[in-house]
Amino acid sequence: MPKEEYLFRELVSLKERVSTAKTPEELKSRVEQMLERLNRMANLGSYSSEYEILSRYIDWITQIPWQVATNDNLDLPNAKMVLDKNHYGLEGVKERVMEYLAVRNLLTQRGKISEEHSPILCLVGLQGTGKTTMAESIAEALGRKFIRISLGALGSTLELRGRNSSDPGSEPGQIVKALARTKSFNPLVLLDEMDKVSGEKGLRSDFMAVLLEILDPEQNTKFRDHYIDYPLDLSQVMFIVSANNTGSFSAALMDRLEVISMPSYTDIEKEGIARDFLLPRVRRECGLSAEELVIEESLWPYIIRPLGFDSGIRSLKRILEGIARKTAKAIVEEKVKKVIITKENLKTYISGYI
Repeated sequence: MPKEEYLFRELVSLKERVSTAKTPEELKSRVEQMLERLNRMANLGSYSSEYEILSRYIDWITQIPWQVATNDNLDLPNAKMVLDKNHYGLEGVKERVMEYLAVRNLLTQRGKISEEHSPILCLVGLQGTGKTTMAESIAEALGRKFIRISLGALGSTLELRGRNSSDPGSEPGQIVKALARTKSFNPLVLLDEMDKVSGEKGLRSDFMAVLLEILDPEQNTKFRDHYIDYPLDLSQVMFIVSANNTGSFSAALMDRLEVISMPSYTDIEKEGIARDFLLPRVRRECGLSAEELVIEESLWPYIIRPLGFDSGIRSLKRILEGIARKTAKAIVEEKVKKVIITKENLKTYISGYI
C-alpha cells in the first residue's frame, strides 16, 4: 500500500493508533484504506463529518481486546472453595457446576477442549435465589472476567447487534461493549432476565433469533456486529443465561440450554445465610463491630419471616440493613455502647413488623 502524506495532525494520530493496535490484519487494512480516502477528502476541505465517524469507529475497534484472554483455572478444590464461600446450601446446583468444570478439566488435559462440548448453563429461579451471584462465583472459580447484560431493559435487537457506523450517534451492541469493558476476549457473560426481553410477539421472536446466533457454538464463531462490521469469534466467551422461567423461550434456543433450577431457600438455609454471611457484611457496610450489634439466636425465625414467606434473601438483607442503620443512629445520637436485639425491642428495629 503506497504511503501518503497526511494533511492534518488528527489524521496522523488516527493512522498511528491503527498501525499500533492489535486488530486483525484484514480489519486494519480496511481502516487504513478509509483513512487514505479521508485524507483525499481533506484536500478538498470537506472531511469533518467523516472524520468524526471514523475517529469514533477507530476508538471502538482499538478497545476490543482481540488478542487478550485469561487462562481458565480448572482446579476443582479451588472451585469448591469459591462456591462454598459465596453460597450457603444449594448443594445440587454446586454439584452440577463442579461436574461442568470437571468435564472441561478432562477435555483440556486430553487436548480435546472445544466450546461445542460446553453446554450453555441456564439458571432458572425466582428473584433473590442467587442466580447472578452463582454466575459471578463460576467466573471467580475459573479466573475469568465477569460482566452482566440485562436483557430486560433492551427495546430493540440493535442493542445486541449494534447500529451501522454511518448512522449518527451509532455504537456497537452490548456484546462488543462487554468485550471492551472486561478487556478480555473470553469473559464470562451473564445474559440476565432473558424471559423479559419483550412482550411483543414479533419482537420477542427477533430477540430469540439473535440470541440463538450469539449462543449457538455453530453460529457464534462469525458473529457480526452491525457497527464493527467484521466477524467476531464468540466461541471463547462463556455465556450463562438466567431467567425466572423458560416459558417464553423459543424451542430452538431451549434445545441449546442446560437448565439448572435455583431452588427457594429453606428457613434453615436462610438462618445460616443471615447469621454467617449477611449480618457480618451489613455490619461492615454500616461501620459497626460485632460487639456493637448483637442479635439473640432465638430471634432469627422472626427476622426471616416478619411479613411472610419470601423465596430469596433480598428482603432478608434489607431487614438486616434496617436494623444496622437504626443501631448506627442509636450509637451516634444516644451515645449507647452496643445494641442487643431482643424479643422485646425487635418491633422497634424492624420497620413494618407485624
